[in-house]
Amino acid sequence: MAVSTVKVTINGQTYDLTYNSHSGKWEKAITAPSVTSYNINAGHYYPVQIQAADHAGNKTSKDDRDKTLGGHLRLAVKETVKPIISITSPSGGAKLTTASPTIKFQLRDEANGSGIKISSLSLKIDGGASIRNSSSGMTYNAVSGGYDCTYVCQSALSEGAHTITISIQDNDGNTANQASTSFNVDTVPPALNISTPANGFITNKESCIVSGITNDEVSSPVTVTIKLNEIDQGEVNVNKGSFNKSINLREGSNTIVVRSTDSAGKYSEVARTVTLDTSPPVISNVTVTPNPVNGGQTFTIEVTVSD
Repeated sequence: MAVSTVKVTINGQTYDLTYNSHSGKWEKAITAPSVTSYNINAGHYYPVQIQAADHAGNKTSKDDRDKTLGGHLRLAVKETVKPIISITSPSGGAKLTTASPTIKFQLRDEANGSGIKISSLSLKIDGGASIRNSSSGMTYNAVSGGYDCTYVCQSALSEGAHTITISIQDNDGNTANQASTSFNVDTVPPALNISTPANGFITNKESCIVSGITNDEVSSPVTVTIKLNEIDQGEVNVNKGSFNKSINLREGSNTIVVRSTDSAGKYSEVARTVTLDTSPPVISNVTVTPNPVNGGQTFTIEVTVSD
């Protein structure tokens, strides 16, 4: 008895196949499901069921569990959308004051995608060896659509510029566009040398010049602030590392604090104590003994002076 119908069921949809007299086969072009099969089952496929009937009403079915044809009734569907990598810290151009920074990033796949293949993770610092999901210092937490990851550098980075690159794939083999960011490590405060005034300087002039040299090899330019008796003295111009500023002292002891701060926030401070004394000494008494004195003889003069 001749076959009357052949139907195929995939993902809950049933399709009628058409007999091809040239090939002798029942055929139909079917649009694959729009969602990857990766999460359908442990085998990552859509089960396919075939049902054939003859004119007498006899029917037979085959599906993915069939011992002979089961392997041919498993439809693998893959997504084509690349996952996305977002580096959240450090930001591009950041100045970090630690040599063992924490790197934070997000890995996301499309909704209903195959999901992030976390074992494919590769993080490199300055093009070095790959740091994997199982490497020391790496942690990853599953969230909707992927993972939030944190890596704490296990070896101290050198002073200066560094670059991070991160790669990942999804479970269907789509490779994300590589993400990268560059930053600077600056753990050393700027050099600061005060030329004038000397510590302990005593003067009778109210005006005092504060001058010096400062620089930072990694995080230039630097800014300089000067406080006199805890009062900021305003903008200080720094020209190729050199600076000077005139300030007005108060009578008596004065404390001058000079701070040089680099663009990473590291700073150096130098303090100077300067005394302004505008009061002349007072001569209150003079004694000459003996007086009168014989020619050629010695006499003593005693003077009482206060300041």
